[in-house]
Amino acid sequence: MDSEGILIQEPSGPVESVGRWVRGRLGVFLDLSTLLYLTFKELVTERKRGFSLIFEITLRQIYFTGVEALKVVTLVSLALGTIVIVESGSQTELLGGLHFIITILVLVIIRELGPLLTAFIVIARSGTAIATELGNMIIAHELEAIRAMGINSVYFIVAPRIIGVTVAVICLTIYFDVVALLGGFLVSQMILTITFDVFLKELMASLTGMDLVFGILKGAIFGLLIALTCTYHGLTVRYSSIEVPQVATRGVVSAILFCVISNALLTLLFYL
Repeated sequence: MDSEGILIQEPSGPVESVGRWVRGRLGVFLDLSTLLYLTFKELVTERKRGFSLIFEITLRQIYFTGVEALKVVTLVSLALGTIVIVESGSQTELLGGLHFIITILVLVIIRELGPLLTAFIVIARSGTAIATELGNMIIAHELEAIRAMGINSVYFIVAPRIIGVTVAVICLTIYFDVVALLGGFLVSQMILTITFDVFLKELMASLTGMDLVFGILKGAIFGLLIALTCTYHGLTVRYSSIEVPQVATRGVVSAILFCVISNALLTLLFYL
């Protein structure tokens, strides 16, 4: 407002909009980093308090995220292995034979789509569940009750979910890769009429230790990002239950973006 009492609006244009967006993203990044730091800090400082209960909660999270998702992961992995073999097998002569087809199978499943599709499945199931659960806990004042009893909410609520989801995504990624490769072999038997020994020999020739480590590393990073992002957004609920589906949606979208971006960065880092 100037000296004459006239309200002067601040200019709002593309630059200001981009600036606000960048500040908002930096704020979220700092909040996520702080939550991750506090999680590991409390795991160290509070490790002797209620360990059996924390361990039980972590196992329940692993069961929900990993075991209960096996049916969906199995169907998706079998479909992916089938598609890769069918599409590449129809062009066997052009691609250069069985060895090149198995190489494509390893590239598509082990390195890229296996960890990424597993992460998407976990986001759709467990990511939304975590954000919704934590949001409802805040609305019901359960977190306030936990803090009033002197219980560390980060240690009791956040840490088991981050550990459980990360472990589950690693295991699901390995399971996804194995089932997809077996599915690819079953289809290749019908299309290319090859034996399991030949398939396994070509697979071992195309698969390297770096591929396996890279796939597991991606699974660990994706699991950590999913759990951290959805937990953070679930904890941002403040006033009413209307916010719960909103934060769940934001958590899912943010987790997908983080996984896609980190997947691209890791691929560039390791293979270029």
